[in-house]
Amino acid sequence: MQRFTTGKFSSGSSVATPAGPDSHARQRQEATRFVGHTAAHCSHTLAVLPLSFHTPLSTLLRRLFSRVVCCTDMGKRSRQRQRNQPAARDSRDNAGWGAGYDDIIKENKLFEHYYKELGLVPDGEFDQFMEAMREPLPATIRITGYKSHAKEILHCLKDKYFKEIQEVVIDGQKIEAPQALSWYPDELAWHTNMSRKIIRKSPLLEKFHQFLVSETESGNISRQEAVSMIPPLLLKIEPHHKILDMCAAPGSKTAQLIEMLHADMDVPFPEGFVIANDVDNKRCYLLVHQAKRLNSPCIMVVNHDASCIPTLHVDSDGKKDILFYDRILCDVPCSGDGTMRKNIDVWKKWTTSNSLHLHGLQLRIAVRGVEQLAVGGRMVYSTCSLNPIEDEAVIAALLEKSEGALELADGSADLPGLKWMPGVTSWKLMTKEGQWYSDWSEVPTSRHTQIRPTMFPPKDPQKLASLHLERCMRILPHHQNTGGFFVAVLVKKAPMPWNKRYPKLRKDVSSSSAAQTGDSPAAATPTETPRLAETTVEEVEGGKAEGEGAGDKTPKGASQAQETPAKQDGVCGPPPSKKMRLFGFKEDPFVFLSEDDPVFSPIQTFYDLSPDFPKFNVLTRTHEGKKRHLYMVSKELRNVLLNNSERLKVINTGVKVWSRNSDGEEFGCAFRLAQEGIYTLNPYIRSRMITVSVEDIKVLLTQENPFLSKLEDSAHAQAKKMGMGSIVLRYQPNPNNPAEPQCPIELCGWRGKTSIRAFVPRNERFHYLRMLGVEVFRDKQGQGQGRRDAEKEGKEGGEEEEIEAEKEEESQGAAENEGELDLKNGDQDGSSEPKTNGGNQGTSS
Repeated sequence: MQRFTTGKFSSGSSVATPAGPDSHARQRQEATRFVGHTAAHCSHTLAVLPLSFHTPLSTLLRRLFSRVVCCTDMGKRSRQRQRNQPAARDSRDNAGWGAGYDDIIKENKLFEHYYKELGLVPDGEFDQFMEAMREPLPATIRITGYKSHAKEILHCLKDKYFKEIQEVVIDGQKIEAPQALSWYPDELAWHTNMSRKIIRKSPLLEKFHQFLVSETESGNISRQEAVSMIPPLLLKIEPHHKILDMCAAPGSKTAQLIEMLHADMDVPFPEGFVIANDVDNKRCYLLVHQAKRLNSPCIMVVNHDASCIPTLHVDSDGKKDILFYDRILCDVPCSGDGTMRKNIDVWKKWTTSNSLHLHGLQLRIAVRGVEQLAVGGRMVYSTCSLNPIEDEAVIAALLEKSEGALELADGSADLPGLKWMPGVTSWKLMTKEGQWYSDWSEVPTSRHTQIRPTMFPPKDPQKLASLHLERCMRILPHHQNTGGFFVAVLVKKAPMPWNKRYPKLRKDVSSSSAAQTGDSPAAATPTETPRLAETTVEEVEGGKAEGEGAGDKTPKGASQAQETPAKQDGVCGPPPSKKMRLFGFKEDPFVFLSEDDPVFSPIQTFYDLSPDFPKFNVLTRTHEGKKRHLYMVSKELRNVLLNNSERLKVINTGVKVWSRNSDGEEFGCAFRLAQEGIYTLNPYIRSRMITVSVEDIKVLLTQENPFLSKLEDSAHAQAKKMGMGSIVLRYQPNPNNPAEPQCPIELCGWRGKTSIRAFVPRNERFHYLRMLGVEVFRDKQGQGQGRRDAEKEGKEGGEEEEIEAEKEEESQGAAENEGELDLKNGDQDGSSEPKTNGGNQGTSS
């Protein structure tokens, strides 16, 4: 008679297996069958049990039990969450818009105690200072000064949008009329009491918000904090200056620098250029987006650590020379306590440790900057922090290391109307635990890794007075309703003391500083010969910070020079990967067109380019295959690119001037003009131009493929004489008719068989139509009223020829599908003609 043993399971079921020689195997089979049965019902929660023939039954039961209990607990927790959720959701819904999240309390006792003790705020003003810090930062806009359209934009703002919004009442508060910043030249910067959140969210300001977004994308307006505009103004940029922006992202200050280079729009290629650098690869692409709005051939974006950014070489009269910059913007990373009005997180994250951790990096970046500055040049050091550890301490340490080679310039007369506090000459240091130190000798040894001697003011009163730290400028938020900021202007009087040795291999090199600065007679003396490093050329080519005073060495991953075998002429590829650690995306090479490149000859013939066209400045981004786009850079940037491809990681440079259109080959040229580069190419194009009127531009920008007959007689006659292909549509202002735009307009277009169209991005269409007095809106339904009316008109006409022309344009694939627009006018007959009133003033319905 066989005996049976019963095994109980947590589920209440039992498995009976016969006892005997084979009972062990039968028990495993039964247990496995039971597990499979259970898993079939609980497959959504049970993990697969690791079973094998040799697994003991007790182990199987233990694993199963643990999983059943786990599943039971998970179900309990899930049901508990479901019971608790509705109450929380209801309370959040009942609390009104924006509730449900804990508001950040704008209080930080350590912050208040620290700045009250330092005495940076004048007596009796500390409460006003703290009150201003808790208020939202007002919105500020800047009109791009280098574009010829700046006056038209300013006219549109003052006569239309500003008048409309000053009568608006939001949440019981009347919106004040925007005011021009008194210290910014030519009324090109404005601020209002509205915060950015109000502008974005309020339906009453939707029209103004759309205007700002559209013009910002077109590069005609920059929404930028007021104090952020100060450093570029203090640099005193001229068109021939070579400029380095060391920590450039996100790029608002870089855009200002580019504008100042292009102060004269009649000069397409200024002698100067801007090299914009940032250590963060991802932020470099944000920087590219900002710079691209301005369509400049004189900007290059690079990706390096600013504290060891490599020294660049250029060709000068057949010899390799060192590139020294005439102007350097050193807007270093900082704790950002001056941005509390817009960056609310700073309130809860701020501590004195932030400044202690950043001081060393800020000093290294500043040292590297002055090393690359030409004698006679200016460097502006700035932070959005009010802390002397990040501000005056860095400047004082830098001036001490320079041994008289640097001096602080007095910028008080450069920005009349700006209120600022002079720099301080004494300060203390506090740890996050609340311990104060006024001198390095007081710091315990255990703190020496966190607190450095350069964080304290000089002891010697005479030396301290000679530094003139009072020339530094600190902007306090409550004085002019701005953010907090610090700025100092440094002028280089002589080479840095640690750069005075001549390199071993370059005894015959003449200085390039004289050519770059042009304002320092001493620049031509032998003592001003460019210094490569303390010892050898190789150290500088490796990007070493030339003898930084604190003895800092180049960190691992800094750029290294490496001669590549069989380097191709005119090709600037990415740096070698062996000696440089590359982060982020791998960039395509920059390949300049050769003299006999077959691509250029048809372009030159088709557009009848003038003989002085700089064709060697044209580049593409591919070695092989068809060239899709052609870009242009200035002659000076070409020099930099060709001589530094091994030591420089370039993210982007140049402006697009031509794009491939394969169907255009049958008309004589496979490349059509690109709107981005039309103002760069304009001085060199001598054919394919049609002069148009204001009414012609309205037709071209509001209708997709208008018939040639839609143009006025003059433009129609010009178009009929011209063959198919890419064209330039040019408007010249009429001084006798001030109601029309008083600036030239250049548009790219395409002459079809029977129709004509403009190749202009959507936001630029909005921009030009506003200049012509047309009120434009983005159509949220995906199709603009202008296009619907135009299609209706075309269908009523029943002209088969126009339909064929539209099909022909589509088959050519000549341009991307541009966004549509909605024309707001008083017409009730469905006409597609825009209604204007008084030139630049659009009508409202």
